[in-house]
Amino acid sequence: MRILFLGDVLGRSGREAVAARLPDLRRDLGIDLAVVNAENASHGFGLAPEMARALFAAGADVITLGNHAWDRKEIIPYIAETPRLLRPLNFPPGTPGSGSVVVTLPDGRKALVLQAMGRLYMDPLDCPFRGTSELLARSRLGASVQAIVADFHAEASSEKMAYAHGFDGQVSFVVGTHTHCPTADAQILPGGTAFQSDAGMCGDYDSVIGMAKDGATLRFWRKMPGEKLGPAEGEATVCGVYVETDDVSGLARRVEPVRLGGRLARAMPAV
Repeated sequence: MRILFLGDVLGRSGREAVAARLPDLRRDLGIDLAVVNAENASHGFGLAPEMARALFAAGADVITLGNHAWDRKEIIPYIAETPRLLRPLNFPPGTPGSGSVVVTLPDGRKALVLQAMGRLYMDPLDCPFRGTSELLARSRLGASVQAIVADFHAEASSEKMAYAHGFDGQVSFVVGTHTHCPTADAQILPGGTAFQSDAGMCGDYDSVIGMAKDGATLRFWRKMPGEKLGPAEGEATVCGVYVETDDVSGLARRVEPVRLGGRLARAMPAV
């Protein structure tokens, strides 16, 4: 299975770049499953239903959120009726929406996509490790599903790495989101799970993690509230990760970064 994961979509420039690039990426890379994190799509904070619909129309099979899941209140009724829009699975019981979904491809193959959120320097949610373990006990890689993709939305690279090693051999791919900077550690772990600490963002990198430089920088200089934050509006770089898996075992055979447009060096897998 060929899987494409695109990192945090930030603001209008990020949305427009993904809408423009994703159809071609699906075609050129022969993508079977496309997952997009879009928790920052609405002016940097949250996701509006119409924006989710546009990303689905552009070719996203599943959209994931994160710590900004509820910043746009109108997403609450929408997520309840949209199974392919995920929030972290370790929110408390009774939270609207779901943290996982099984996607059936046109050829009948199935992929489980899940999202969990870390707890280091983040909200004190339920344990993401135990929550993921309970979910995986009901979906066996290479048996009930042919691939499992885990978006681990976390601040600390140590927690992301621990999560990936903790589920090495049980999932096809663990990808980190939230920190908006693509990491250079794409690898296949010893048990066969593909991993990258952070996919990066789909946004303008002439910025402070996607936000306009002036207001964001002044917050560090002055250490005072009130500096207005808004997304940078320059040309976006589309950042993500490409993974190929074995349909028998469900484990990864290949993992490579994807970067297109904007300021960062281009990276495009050869297929």
